[in-house]
Amino acid sequence: MVGRILTQMIEVRQGDSFTIPLQFKGRDGFIDITGSELKMEIRNSIDNKIILSKKGVVDDGIKGKAHLTISPADTKNLSYQGDYITDIQITFANGEVHTIYPADVSKVASFVVSQNVTE
Repeated sequence: MVGRILTQMIEVRQGDSFTIPLQFKGRDGFIDITGSELKMEIRNSIDNKIILSKKGVVDDGIKGKAHLTISPADTKNLSYQGDYITDIQITFANGEVHTIYPADVSKVASFVVSQNVTE
């Protein structure tokens, strides 16, 4: 599970597995995400075309736990010199949509693929 998440960047090694754990908390404790949908898109920043779209999995809705998984096949053909952007959104059961990553509403995050030597 090689990868890292920074304030405005997700980096994963080409051809590796990477799981992004998510936990939703508010001032009063956990946020119930039962019935919610999570989505992450990775786009080419030059032409804004979708390179990869991933759906998240709600693990424990009442405790606000979910995850997104990037598989080896997802990044195998992505260039480690590519210029990619990403964000993560949640759509709650009541239809509300919130971009949860990156937290800064005026930014998008970079998605960086680092070179893999061993195949």
